[in-house]
Amino acid sequence: MSSIIDRYSKQIRGVLSCYDRIVINGTLPGLCFAGGMTSYLYANHIRIFDFPKWAEPFRERIRANAERLAQEQGLEIEFIRRIDGFRKEDRIHEILDSRGNHPGLVHIFSAMETCRTFAPWHDKKTGKTFLKDDSGRCLHYYFYFIDEQLGLCYMRVPTWSPFRLQVYFNGHAWLAARLKKKNIDFTLHDNAFTQINDWDRAQKIADDFDVQPIHRALDRFAKLFGPAQLPVSYHWSVMQVEYSTDVVFESQNDLKPLYDTLVRTAVHAVKADNVATFLGKKLSPLYQGELGNNFHTRIEGTRIKHHMGPASIKMYDKFGHILRIESTTNDLSFFRHARMVEQHEGRPVFKIAPLKKSIYSLAPDLQQLLSASNARYLAFLSDLDDPSSGIKALQKISAPAKENNRPYSGYNFFRQEDQTLFETLLRGEYLISGLRNKDLRLKLRQSTSQISHALKRLRLHGLIKRIGKTYKYYLTELGRRVATCGLKLRELYIIPQLSHSFSS
Repeated sequence: MSSIIDRYSKQIRGVLSCYDRIVINGTLPGLCFAGGMTSYLYANHIRIFDFPKWAEPFRERIRANAERLAQEQGLEIEFIRRIDGFRKEDRIHEILDSRGNHPGLVHIFSAMETCRTFAPWHDKKTGKTFLKDDSGRCLHYYFYFIDEQLGLCYMRVPTWSPFRLQVYFNGHAWLAARLKKKNIDFTLHDNAFTQINDWDRAQKIADDFDVQPIHRALDRFAKLFGPAQLPVSYHWSVMQVEYSTDVVFESQNDLKPLYDTLVRTAVHAVKADNVATFLGKKLSPLYQGELGNNFHTRIEGTRIKHHMGPASIKMYDKFGHILRIESTTNDLSFFRHARMVEQHEGRPVFKIAPLKKSIYSLAPDLQQLLSASNARYLAFLSDLDDPSSGIKALQKISAPAKENNRPYSGYNFFRQEDQTLFETLLRGEYLISGLRNKDLRLKLRQSTSQISHALKRLRLHGLIKRIGKTYKYYLTELGRRVATCGLKLRELYIIPQLSHSFSS
């Protein structure tokens, strides 16, 4: 089965995968939680109930620093009274239209927002005095600036302890800066490349995502905009990340008919098991998180989103001629990979474990995981787009097969038994880890002999293959195409047409 990229190669300018939106949190080790701050105050002989006095000078330094930067750059700090009814990005774009995109401070917003903090507390039962977690409101500054390395960024700085920072930048802007240094011409519109003179070379540069220079840039931003004279340096972790694969078509006329078909089909064809498979997960019957599809019509076009807990994968048409597939997550630990894990007794063990939230997980670990998610989704779409080979295969497997003069009937998707079988075979966990006799017994509620006959029938028709020296089977390429095509024809074409006929 050829992919969409191969099939439409004459209408495609190029393909590029890279990070898109990245949001990073900065926390102070040892001071970002109530117990740590309590220990710090005791170690420095500061009364717990004097915590506000300790934090207040840092607040004043942040305010004075913001006012100084605004004065030096000829800016006026803009106070946002209704944060929910104001789009900072729109205001920044207005300023950039007149200011230009040269490096430097662009604008400063301020707003009263909710923040995490600590409250002094004395426990009469134990006689101990300590800080406990609390919430409050404090003034926040948003520093928008253009960095030579990362492009347009912002840093959100609260004026009260524990001074948790937030930084945003876009991976497309990072790549644009790298392309400029390599003298590769490109056209970047918003957060998408519409033209690159050397797509293959650009992809290699995007794959070479180096976190260390970004770490140094984050430290520099913290010193420039954050609270000064703190006893520790910031630790940086990933809060939110998006990784996109853009298939850039020559024109809207080239993408529109394909995109309309893909969206209409994916809304019906993508099941919960498929979503788990796209994201590299095995769907467990015990899974209690949110999982499903969402179709949304926007001013820019339509978007379909498949979500599983804190992760999702989206498809939409950007500018009408870019097919974008985008994997996102708000929690890196959703993904698992093989790494060294330190046991409780201190002994390191190499095992499968959740991804760390550190910025150093961005490359290569998270980059590879999200890229693989996009690739699996694109492969799924490729099957949906071209049913012709599946139709031929469907005709082939409809005929009976023989072994030792014993006939095994062909498959008919109008027969409920065969339809249920193929729906089961397409479950996400079986596509990842294979299936066994007992797996089908549990799902189909049939006897061992009935399932053995079903597996033999599938194998003789070339739809499954047994893994050597195991009792596991995997769908073959033919099996995957037949199952997908058969269910697509039935659910998306035949049944709707028959329903329409009867209703008329």
